[in-house]
Amino acid sequence: MTGTVPPLTIAPTRPGGREAADASLVTTSTRAVSRAWESFAAGEDIETGVRPEILASWYRCRDRYEVDRTLDVAPGARGDDAQQNDNGVIFTVLGGLGALAGQQVERDGAVVTVTDGDGRVLGAWGDPAAQRRAELHNLAPWSSWSEANTGTNGMGTALELSGPVTVTGPEHWCEAFHQWSCAGISIRDVVTGSPVASINVSRWNASLSEFVPVWLTKAVACVEQEIYRRAVYEADKVISEFTRKCAQSSGPVMAMDRGGKVIAANGEAVTLLGLTGETPLLAGAIEPAERWVPDISGLPDVVRWAKDRARGTAQWSGFACLPVSPGEEATPLTMRPVVDSGHVVGMLCVIGVQDGEPYDRGMEADVGLIPRRVIGTRNDRLVLLAPSEIRYAEADRNTVWLITDRGRVQAATRGLENVERLLISSGFRRVHRRFLVNLRRVAELERGIKGELFLIMDSRSHDLVPVSRRHAPELRRLLGV
Repeated sequence: MTGTVPPLTIAPTRPGGREAADASLVTTSTRAVSRAWESFAAGEDIETGVRPEILASWYRCRDRYEVDRTLDVAPGARGDDAQQNDNGVIFTVLGGLGALAGQQVERDGAVVTVTDGDGRVLGAWGDPAAQRRAELHNLAPWSSWSEANTGTNGMGTALELSGPVTVTGPEHWCEAFHQWSCAGISIRDVVTGSPVASINVSRWNASLSEFVPVWLTKAVACVEQEIYRRAVYEADKVISEFTRKCAQSSGPVMAMDRGGKVIAANGEAVTLLGLTGETPLLAGAIEPAERWVPDISGLPDVVRWAKDRARGTAQWSGFACLPVSPGEEATPLTMRPVVDSGHVVGMLCVIGVQDGEPYDRGMEADVGLIPRRVIGTRNDRLVLLAPSEIRYAEADRNTVWLITDRGRVQAATRGLENVERLLISSGFRRVHRRFLVNLRRVAELERGIKGELFLIMDSRSHDLVPVSRRHAPELRRLLGV
C-alpha cells in the first residue's frame, strides 16, 4: 500500500515551516463566494458566482435536507454498525492509509479523517492542535458529517459525488465551518455504485495544495483493489450457488449480484430475455464490467427489497410479478438470496415460480414530493429546471443528460435510476434502459421499418426517443393509445 500511494503534501512548498506555509482563506474569490452564500442563505435562488458542484450542494442542503446553516457542531451518528461489519476489510485498509497520511500532514496543522458510507467518522489523525480545534465542531469519531446532517463539507459532499471534492471557506453550508479548507473523496462499491467510505483532509484557516485531490484519487485506487477482489469473490459464490440450483431446476434461472446486475443465466433464461446464444452470462460473468443490466421495469427495486427482507438468511424467499417478456403479461419472479458469512452477496431469480413473501410495491414507492427544481450543470454554470421543462433524460453510462426547453443540460444527479426516482412523481417513465421521458411532453409516436416504436418529444426538432419492446405495452397503456 505504501509503495502505491505517494506521500501526502497538503501545503505549498515554502521555506520557514508551518507559519510560512499558512495563508488566510480570506481572498478576493472567497469574499465573492461569501456574498453569494449570504444571498442564498437568505432564500434567494442564484445560478452563478459559485462552483456548480458547490451550488448544487447548497440547494440540497437548503431545499432537500433543510440543514440549519447556523449549526456549529456536527450531530452524533446513529449506532448501527451494519456498514462497518460488511466492509471491515475495506475500513482496515482505509484506516491504515489515514493513519499514515495523518503522520505526514501533522507538521502542516491538518487532520485526516475517514468515514463510512453514511458520513459517520470512524477515525481521525494528524496535528494534535488541529484535532482539538476540529473536536470543537465534533469532527471526531462517531459524529455524522453527511450533507443531510452537517451541510456542504469535504466528507459529506464527496459521498454525493464521484471523484475528489474540495470545499474551501464559505463554500461550507454552515457558517461555523467557514474557516476550514477541506478535500475529500468517496470510495464506491463496484457492484452497487453506492458510497462505502470517504477519506478527507481538513485544515484550519489555510488553503490546501492542488496536489491533495491527486493524492486522494491515488489513495482511492489503492482501496478499490480490495473492493474489486471482494466483488470477484462474491461473484464466484453466486455462480457456485447458481450452478447447484440449475442442476435441480429445468426452468429459466438467472443469478444477480447485490446491485441487480446479471452474473449468470441458463439457456432457458437467455432465450426468454432475448439475449444472443453467445452471451458470456452462460459461463458466468466474474468481471463486474461483463455483467448485464436487465431491461425489466421494477427489477432493481425488487432486488433491493429482497436483499433487505432476507437480512442475511439463506432460507428466505420472496416473489414479485414483473413484465419479463416484451408484450406479455407480468411473470412471477422468485428471489432467493445467496448468503456468505451472514451477508447477502447476490440473488438467484427463478422465472415463472411464485414462492415466499409477496413483494409490496408500496414499501418501495417512496418517491418523495414533486421536486421544486431539478439541478443541472452547463458550461460551469448551474441550471435550475422545473420538471415540466424537461422533455426526456438520456443516460451515457453514469452521466445523465437532460434534454430541455433550454437545450442539453447535464444532470447534477448521477445515474438514470436516481434521476428516475427524483422525477417519477412528476409524470416521467422509463421507456428504454437509456431513456426516461416526460409523458406530458410526448408529441407524436412513430413506427420504424421493423415495427419499432419511437417517441417524438418535440415536433419542431423531431428528436426520436426509442422505446424498447419490453416497455411498449405499458407506455401505450399510459398514453391511452
